[in-house]
Amino acid sequence: MVDADQTFVVVGGGLAGAKAAETLRAEGFTGRVILISDERDHPYERPPLSKGYLLGKEERDSVFVHEPSWYARNDVELHLGQTVDRIDRAAKTVRFGEDGTVVHYDKLLLVTGAEPRRLDVPGTDLAGVHHLRRLAHAERLKGVLAALGRDNGHLVIAGAGWIGLEVAAAAREYGAEVTVIDPSPTPLHHVLGPELGNVFAELHRAHGVRFHFGVTLTEIVGQDGMVLAARTDDGEEHPAHDVLAAIGAAPRTGLAEAAGLELAAREDGGGIAVDERLRTSDPDIFAAGDVAAFPAPLFGARMRVEHWANALNGGPAAARAMLGQDVVYDRVPYFFSDQYDLGMEYSGWAPPGSYDEVVIRGDAGKREFIAFWLREGRVLAGMNVNVWDVTDAVQKLIRSRARVDTEALADPHVELDSLVP
Repeated sequence: MVDADQTFVVVGGGLAGAKAAETLRAEGFTGRVILISDERDHPYERPPLSKGYLLGKEERDSVFVHEPSWYARNDVELHLGQTVDRIDRAAKTVRFGEDGTVVHYDKLLLVTGAEPRRLDVPGTDLAGVHHLRRLAHAERLKGVLAALGRDNGHLVIAGAGWIGLEVAAAAREYGAEVTVIDPSPTPLHHVLGPELGNVFAELHRAHGVRFHFGVTLTEIVGQDGMVLAARTDDGEEHPAHDVLAAIGAAPRTGLAEAAGLELAAREDGGGIAVDERLRTSDPDIFAAGDVAAFPAPLFGARMRVEHWANALNGGPAAARAMLGQDVVYDRVPYFFSDQYDLGMEYSGWAPPGSYDEVVIRGDAGKREFIAFWLREGRVLAGMNVNVWDVTDAVQKLIRSRARVDTEALADPHVELDSLVP
């Protein structure tokens, strides 16, 4: 039985929003729960879009957070394909849908996510230019990759980040020709630095991917609405039948900004500024997932994390905070990737410039190792590649902030747990 005395509204239908709604009910909240999503599909998880589902190894239904009937069974009022266009903080209402429906909220959660950054070059209006963020994008790209593989077609990918590399791996598995263009000197340069970026470059080259580093895509050449080639600022022209823009994502902050909520600085990743309880500058409005920039005292920074684990954990944390529970959101950032026969997990935060040493435990040449990024002997981040069941130990090392013996850290015979004080 729903008690209409209180109404909690969730804006955003991704993993964070769905898990927040689930947590509200699991914690015994009996008021109205309204979840509004501008997507027409039920809330789903995004990692399969560039991994198993894109490869045809997972069924479409496997991506959904809950089966469709779950929402009605749990008295969650789900509004799909509806865009929220206004928050009135004084009246505590949101307006959504083509008919301008207005609902009151007692607490509001913004999980509006991020959107793919667009290429600002001639030719982006051609039919063969793609992005990958939503289920509909993955469905379309899946068909494109199958056709390219069948016809020995060429895919050019702008961006050598996680999405770019995962799609490159999928495209090669379909049999397509792949060229990746990126202005950095190595793949994943802004996450892993040059030391580990080369591991991924060698992996992909071994599978036939061509890289073109240190250049920027300047034009997509087409004819009769179709892609023919991609040009770069060094004068090269790369044959292409399709182009994927994988140059990152921008937090969807327009709604929050229009409502006058505080935003994080660009150097902190942008997004909606929240405190350790995921509460915005308005005490009745919370934010989580890709759009939220939260304080991370462990790393001495405010950060915005665009990964599955942040949505999985942030949504429930925000829900509990909305219920008045004592919440401190201080998760160590975590993400994973699968490319060909390489599986990896990364914990922590160590962008180039933040560390002074990289320690390798294992054999990087065989792609079976753990890499650690350190500053002044303290572990900032760790990445295990084809080595499993070490994430807890890696995260304990990061949390301890203790100086470690780097020789012991590099020695596979020394238990990682023994290095945690």
